[in-house]
Amino acid sequence: MAAMALFLNIAAPSSASYPVLHKTHLSPPFLLPLRHHPTASTRSATKISASLIDPDGGRLVELFVRESEKDSKLKQALGLPQIRLSKIDLQWVHVLSEGWASPLKGFMRESEFLQTLHFNSLRLNDGSVVNMSVTIVLAIDDVQKGRIGSSTSVALVDQNDNLVAILNDIEIYKHNKEERIARTWGTTAHGLPYVEEAITSAGNWLIGGDLEVIEPIKYNDGLDRFRLSPSQLRDEFARRNADAVFAFQLRNPVHNGHALLMTDTRRRLLEMGYTNPVLLLHPLGGYTKADDVPLSWRMKQHEKVLEDGVLDPETTKVLSMAPGLERLNILPFKVAAYDNTQGKMAFFDPSRPRDFLFISGTKMRTLAKNGVNPPDGFMCPGGWKVLVDYYNSLAPSDNGRVPEPVPA
Repeated sequence: MAAMALFLNIAAPSSASYPVLHKTHLSPPFLLPLRHHPTASTRSATKISASLIDPDGGRLVELFVRESEKDSKLKQALGLPQIRLSKIDLQWVHVLSEGWASPLKGFMRESEFLQTLHFNSLRLNDGSVVNMSVTIVLAIDDVQKGRIGSSTSVALVDQNDNLVAILNDIEIYKHNKEERIARTWGTTAHGLPYVEEAITSAGNWLIGGDLEVIEPIKYNDGLDRFRLSPSQLRDEFARRNADAVFAFQLRNPVHNGHALLMTDTRRRLLEMGYTNPVLLLHPLGGYTKADDVPLSWRMKQHEKVLEDGVLDPETTKVLSMAPGLERLNILPFKVAAYDNTQGKMAFFDPSRPRDFLFISGTKMRTLAKNGVNPPDGFMCPGGWKVLVDYYNSLAPSDNGRVPEPVPA
């Protein structure tokens, strides 16, 4: 659930037939302005802030215990009722502890839960409103509720009973599952993976409160070095002297069509007057889709794509209605497809639709699974080899079926 980040500084060879990104990171639609003074031609069209935009609520809320307090918190936890966290619960602790959900200070209390369900936002004490479209809650059952009794704090432990955090000033309230599902997904139909795993089978009560997290959450899966916190990302943007940040979020391996979108976004930012746009590559972790390439293999493929030097208006109205998004500039992007006449990924030309081939993520994975090469120019050879190697690594008993991803 937290960010996976890749940064790279590369120069674009003048003879390259594929897109290349300079000073890059990874998503086209969203632009975060940084320390920029626009030219006269862009000043009227673009709203620019003088510095990196503030987190929702005005400050980044990190929830880690100070080093000097850890021993006392460990002793305190020994006398508290315990709640064992599921893998998904632990991921939400990760999200909260690093400030991804600022200004939340812990799992939602009932007022925050209801505001999020009904308004997709939170009204803060100063009257300001921030975007909050997903409920971040911790469910407990009747037995756990009984054990907590009149205690005002509980200890949160992982599956091995290691202390993760303490939840203080707790509030327990009814878990209205059907309303939560209906308002979040717009349906109560069966079969939604997150609903089945984290809501339907969860307890009938929710417990909210303020979190004190003992240590940063680590997964020890070889990918922790990519999981940068908001604070680390902000420091990295500053270190690179970025005057604009644009992000590309994806759950598939990177191909040259993606790279084309990213390169074009950077070009447009330069035309707007920015001098050093930084691209944030933001692969999705956790559960995505049953036949998706697992995160560890996607990260290998992303790194290979970077190594090989490949990277370099209806929705605006809808997005502008959400609180806080007025601080972002929206850059609509074009549709990319494989141009048979040029032998590479290019922007779709509606005047000659028969010249273009659309290769979906599903089709891409099917080609790799069957050992069939895509058209030249669709993906760099090194990146494609990583995908083929992944499918070749599957046990014969899998019959080519991609195993269901385990949240990481």
